Amino acid sequence: MIPAGEYHYEIRRGADLVATEDDRFSNNEISGIRRFVGSSDSFEATATLDENGMVARVTARYSRGPFSRSATYEANTDFLRGTVSAMGSRTVETAKLGRYREVDCGLMLFKALMIAHTRARGQTRWTSRVATIDPSTLTAQTHKKTCRQKDGHERIFIYEPRMGDEEEIEIDEAGRIVRVLDNTGTRIVLKSFAAG
Repeated sequence: MIPAGEYHYEIRRGADLVATEDDRFSNNEISGIRRFVGSSDSFEATATLDENGMVARVTARYSRGPFSRSATYEANTDFLRGTVSAMGSRTVETAKLGRYREVDCGLMLFKALMIAHTRARGQTRWTSRVATIDPSTLTAQTHKKTCRQKDGHERIFIYEPRMGDEEEIEIDEAGRIVRVLDNTGTRIVLKSFAAG
């Protein structure tokens, strides 16, 4: 499992700070908010984990200026099901869970949780469907993703969220994500951590 506490990340594109992310893991609950620099835009999510450390329930909210939408999802054995509410309307969303029942909601602790599960299973790589909640639309879809340990590097993983995309994720000895670099030049760095 990932270490409990409060995480603060900076997200940069080149030298420019584009967003910050504040996450927390405590009492089998992941929560976090990503705020975008130069605007009031934000994305936040909270997930409850089951007794096996898998995502059981997710609530999410996206705000862009005066516009906002929210979503609630529940995971069962085979599917992630929920509703998205925006501008007075509600839509029902369903995404199939893959064999490892992983859920990616766009925040760093969701990726850290997937890597923790990978290490707990003793795997150095996997390819599977992952139920993914899009941070800007909050809709859920299932995508095939790959995660593998980089050759010769015990704490660096290569994550392929979509065809043609690649992220290099570095964790520390405790399993915290300390650095992410993707193929577009976006860099995410852990700036502080407070245990708790």
